Amino acid sequence: MKRRLHLVSNSNIEPRDAQSSQSTQAPSEADLLDAYSQAVVSAAEKVSPAIVNIEVHKQLGNKQTPSPRFSPGMHGSGSGFIFTPDGFILTNSHVIHQATGLEVTLADGRHLLADMVGDDPDTDLAVIRINAPNLVPASLGDSRALRVGQLVIAVGNPYGFQCTVTAGVVSALGRSLRARSGRLIDNIIQTDAALNPGNSGGPLVTSRGDVIGVNTAVILPAQGLCFAVAIDTAKFIAGLLIKEGKIRRSYLGVAGQNVPLLRRLVRFHQLPVESGVLVVSIENHSPAQRAGLHEGDVIIEYDDRPVASIDDLHRLLT
Repeated sequence: MKRRLHLVSNSNIEPRDAQSSQSTQAPSEADLLDAYSQAVVSAAEKVSPAIVNIEVHKQLGNKQTPSPRFSPGMHGSGSGFIFTPDGFILTNSHVIHQATGLEVTLADGRHLLADMVGDDPDTDLAVIRINAPNLVPASLGDSRALRVGQLVIAVGNPYGFQCTVTAGVVSALGRSLRARSGRLIDNIIQTDAALNPGNSGGPLVTSRGDVIGVNTAVILPAQGLCFAVAIDTAKFIAGLLIKEGKIRRSYLGVAGQNVPLLRRLVRFHQLPVESGVLVVSIENHSPAQRAGLHEGDVIIEYDDRPVASIDDLHRLLT
């Protein structure tokens, strides 16, 4: 009996079956936390060398800024990231719009002057460029492969605190966000990775460190409602900005407003929409005037595609 008690209390001796059953058990909470932490750490380490802080200098009244480094005018700051080895940087339009001087601070501490390449307020994206050696660009991913609930990491410079890392998940895909120009930005990523003023223009990355979005906006005072422009949109816009310096969009030359259509009118003509765009005014010598549009007309289709609102028309013109 004493021998049997001694065998049971000896924790250094376990049957083989017990050892094999423990090896097949699910990982503990500590193991899962370690894996999560490791994913965030590796992603942050991969993308951090590409993160830049952008100091923006603007005119004060009618005064011109004499120097970006010693400007008496208005100052602002935001984030961006290098996406090519030759110094092209992607950021938000609202960060650098109407800037008269741009100064970039790299992750290694270097301070450089930057040149404006192109700006597109309709998608809230912009490209600037620096001239420096040994730049480390971020790896661009594929936003079409994202899934709701996927781990994402935001890196930026909120309130000037460089390379601040926050983590969260993809809360939703395919959102729309209205730009300052009034147009809708489609294919927006919603995330609960915390963003603050100064994060604008920084990257949203996957656990592999691939950029899948450009952090753009946060809804205050709500918590966890943050948005990023999908990187597929950013790739397209950045390519055109580098090539032409601006985005060319189709132009009609009309001012309009959304109006509902009478039900009997929709049924009689078998219309594909129940609302349209009422033409309020037409610019002289515009494509709309040459096409024969008149004030009071209602646009319900464009290029054989249904138009239920001004936003639909903007998408088709883009």
